[in-house]
Amino acid sequence: MNFRDIFQNKQKVKNIIRLVTKENTEICEDLEQEVYIKAFKNKDKYNEKGKFSNWIGTIAYNVSRDYLKSAYNRNVECFEDETKVINIKDKKMNPEERFLQKERQIRITGAINSLNKKHREVIILSEIENVSYEEIARRLKCPVGTVKSRIYNAKKELYNILKDLIEN
Repeated sequence: MNFRDIFQNKQKVKNIIRLVTKENTEICEDLEQEVYIKAFKNKDKYNEKGKFSNWIGTIAYNVSRDYLKSAYNRNVECFEDETKVINIKDKKMNPEERFLQKERQIRITGAINSLNKKHREVIILSEIENVSYEEIARRLKCPVGTVKSRIYNAKKELYNILKDLIEN
């Protein structure tokens, strides 16, 4: 693995970061840099049996998830201070719509984080990273049927947690 390998996956890294964080380009660029630094620092941990693109994609996902966790904590504070709510991005919406959207995102993130580890990882891999059932099964070292079952149960649990959001 060298710099060329890392940067050949630049678009995949950008897509994962944008998909997970739904943030502006400045923050995405910062997270992208963090991904490249972590990949380079951990290059000796890369197992050449798997695809490099999947390995760096996992790093991008984890960096994005860590960002969301810290962003979640910052946003919880935002709702206590009304002046900070105005700083939520997306100029197309009025402040109330932005507040409701951010509140919804926080609830969804919290619901996903409340799932048990097995359900959380399959939802993240299938719904956020768009990884195939077969690839998830390979990564988790379990049968495809188990992956499908976990995804079904995770979605059912998320539905129960977020029923009021879905039905409104």
